[in-house]
Amino acid sequence: MNIRPALNSDQAKVLQQTEGPVLVIAGPGSGKTKMLVERVVSLVNKGISPENIMVATFTDKAAKELITRISNRLLELDIKANLSEMYIGTLHSIFLRILEEYKEYTRLKRNYRLFDQFEQAFFVYRHLTDFLNVDSISELIGDKNISRWRKAEAIINLLNVVSEEMLDVQKLKDSQHLSVRALADCYLLYQDILSEENALDFSTIQSETLQLLEKHPKVLDSIQEKIRYFMIDEYQDTNTVQEKILLCLASKHNNICVVGDDDQGLYRFRGATIRNILEFANNFSKGVCKTFYLQTNYRSHPQIIDFCNKWMRSQDWSYAGKEFRFHKTIVACERPFPATAAVVKLSSDSSIEEDYFAEVLDFINTLTAQGIVTNHNQITFLFRSVKGSKVIELADYLEMHGVRVFSPRSELFFAREEIKLIMGCLISIFPTVLDSISETNSMRDRYESWQEFFRTTVEKDPQRNERLIRWVIACQKVHISLAHNTNYAFTALVYQMLQFPLFARYIDIELSANKNDLRPAYNIGILTTLLSKFEYLYNITVLSAKNIDKILYRLFNDYLRFVIDGGLGEFEDFDETVPSGCVSFMTIHQSKGLEFPITIVGSMNGVPRKNYSELGEIIQREHFQKPMYEPIEQTKYYDFARLYYTAFSRAQNLLVLTGHEHTGAGSLPSKPFRTIWDQTPSWKDTSKFDLNQLTLADVKPVNIKREYSFTSHILLYESCPLQYKFYKELEFAEVRTGGPLGGSLLHQTIEDIHRAVLRNEVNRLTDENITEWFNLNYRLLVKQMRSFLREEQQQAILKQILRYRDNNADKWHLIQEAEVDVSLVKDDYILKGTIDLVKGEDDTVELVDFKSGDKPDVNTRDEKKRQQLNQYRRQLEVYAHLIEQRTGAKVSKMHLYYPKEDDSNPRITFPYRAHNIEETIDSFEQVVRKIERRDFSMEVIRRTENQCKECDMRFYCNNKYC
Repeated sequence: MNIRPALNSDQAKVLQQTEGPVLVIAGPGSGKTKMLVERVVSLVNKGISPENIMVATFTDKAAKELITRISNRLLELDIKANLSEMYIGTLHSIFLRILEEYKEYTRLKRNYRLFDQFEQAFFVYRHLTDFLNVDSISELIGDKNISRWRKAEAIINLLNVVSEEMLDVQKLKDSQHLSVRALADCYLLYQDILSEENALDFSTIQSETLQLLEKHPKVLDSIQEKIRYFMIDEYQDTNTVQEKILLCLASKHNNICVVGDDDQGLYRFRGATIRNILEFANNFSKGVCKTFYLQTNYRSHPQIIDFCNKWMRSQDWSYAGKEFRFHKTIVACERPFPATAAVVKLSSDSSIEEDYFAEVLDFINTLTAQGIVTNHNQITFLFRSVKGSKVIELADYLEMHGVRVFSPRSELFFAREEIKLIMGCLISIFPTVLDSISETNSMRDRYESWQEFFRTTVEKDPQRNERLIRWVIACQKVHISLAHNTNYAFTALVYQMLQFPLFARYIDIELSANKNDLRPAYNIGILTTLLSKFEYLYNITVLSAKNIDKILYRLFNDYLRFVIDGGLGEFEDFDETVPSGCVSFMTIHQSKGLEFPITIVGSMNGVPRKNYSELGEIIQREHFQKPMYEPIEQTKYYDFARLYYTAFSRAQNLLVLTGHEHTGAGSLPSKPFRTIWDQTPSWKDTSKFDLNQLTLADVKPVNIKREYSFTSHILLYESCPLQYKFYKELEFAEVRTGGPLGGSLLHQTIEDIHRAVLRNEVNRLTDENITEWFNLNYRLLVKQMRSFLREEQQQAILKQILRYRDNNADKWHLIQEAEVDVSLVKDDYILKGTIDLVKGEDDTVELVDFKSGDKPDVNTRDEKKRQQLNQYRRQLEVYAHLIEQRTGAKVSKMHLYYPKEDDSNPRITFPYRAHNIEETIDSFEQVVRKIERRDFSMEVIRRTENQCKECDMRFYCNNKYC
């Protein structure tokens, strides 16, 4: 059995050093992920339980790729392990899991709201008036004339510094500086609002975790007993609070391995500190930490590697006798390489910028015509920003001449045709929208242009758009003098629009098409999410005479202004980073961790920029936990060198420096690049660069194993492939939440009962306590799901829960575990789910899955209900199989439990027949194969009124299939 595939000697040394602190400096393309995978597999093969291992990465994508590669390697070696038990993911996701597991020790209540960066920004924006009333706020945010969005952004960045650097708020309040005292007041205000909203943001996930560990020694001891081995990737991008948490968690066993490259530390602006990796060994007694260097690059041509080495050596990394870089020399692997230049420049010194654009086009077309480039996705452009006018003009030029460009972060979302049409239609059906916006407001001009674009587009084909015109007029009549509450808000109106050909054409697509062709459909999905977030943040479910004017004002005067000012990117796909058929335009930060056959680095007019403010310097000098590390005036030079090193080292076969040469202000190349620019041959210099010698790698496919839930994926697809297509693939926001709210409320309150039983607190199962749990769950679910239940519905569900308690009062001793995690790892995917366990006869266990709604008749002739029961049975069979595999317990029975049932047995019981399992798993695999083939055909699905009457897509379907 090949436990260890071919590793070089340096990688093998890291693999062998599993005990004690380990620092791994891993250069670009050095196989660090392979080493991490083998290290995890080696530990599991030694008998270390997955729940004893933490593996943290920097991005969700990297975490998913790591899970995929680890699970594949374990399958290859036939090693049984439940990866869902392993603490693997981003640091934020792992810390959030810890908070979830020990939530009763935190300020968090169930169903707390987790703000992403967008929601955090808008949250502060909404409360901006409160922040602007803080004493000396002008000292904190500076220029009074900046937009409200920029003010909110400035406040957010400073609030995150307080959390991530663990600043003492009382010391901030006692500062002699007005700006620092204002920051303290803003932070306290922000924490009060977060607490009131039962919310977390990414920064407070970390501070809450640290408080949990510091204030509750028993919790820390419990976690340290469980997690004994730590592996942290991209350690150069960790911040102060993350390091403190990790060192605290690992302090009992000190089996912590950190991996990173100080030369690729890019995230100072997000709070990362390079000192964490440079000083890691100092956290332990001298000589205890073992340091290893992975310096063999398996990615790039030797000339590219040499170019990168020279770039870093040309920088001055010492100051006052101290070094701020690990000195290293990356070397190429031993394999044949083309005998031609691998670093060239692509430029034009013409005074006409379009001549430069033409030169870029000529380069792309020449390589394509000669068969060197076989797919445009082999070419990636990297810039400091893709939002600048020159970058956008280049993209437009290439598009105009037949070269498609994928640039999702160019923030052109609201310039896309499909978005302008939908927004123009939305404005048209609310005739009073523009009345509330001043004629001098620039947003009014934008809205009028959208409305005009919609009107002129419709008028080009009035016959085809006749139904749409009638619908718009009907909506106008309803909204101009709203007499009764509607049964919809804004997201639902977008779903209604999709029934008309003008909009349906964007979503009538096969998902196997090129991702660039799918852009409109994905963008519409983003728009539904955007509107759904607005409804969520303002707790809007319907339109009424009382709220319509206010919420229209909030949507168009506040929310959309905030979104547009802040910038909104288009869809980015984890599964296909550089879509087939397109050249990609990326930011250098966005490219981190990736590799491209041809990497064209722009922004060669860049210069080091000051990366701190006067306030930032005061905070660092007077309030940071540790003395200042890097000399603050030198950090802009260090960050500049690291940024472009990261860009240059993405190239596999050809590195191209590009730009429109000119002198004067903003000259290109700028002074830092002049030497390397002058020494780099032109791509047209045939004496140095032989196109015929150039060979390109294919774009490396993203290696991510998708995860599927039994309920929200498999059963959803079997019920309606079209719903799956829109909700799961295109990521449209769901409006239909009434049913899920009732089911979640039932499940969560029963889970509260079970957890009380497992804590030996049966005495707490009183009507009063259960009602309190129920009401708290309901209040928080309402905020989370933006839906409500009528009073009689609430009372009916509470009655079911109390009846469940009464019916099982003499059976509590049978409960084994609540919400047990089960997952099935296959070659191509992972199936996930949870289940409750109770004791069975003769030392067996039985499975219980709670279902809301009416208990179906097991003898029903209704084909749809019989199919649903069969789906539930198959799901339970897989759970039973996994429980037996993982625990060694014997499963005897499987139950569906319907608490709503009053007059008869609430259970539907199935015997567990192990011989059915292969057939059951095969049936799930067939569903997964269809999903992964993007087969969302409705041909074999029988639509029913009961199933379709509340579906968001019913308008589209009724027009398409009826």
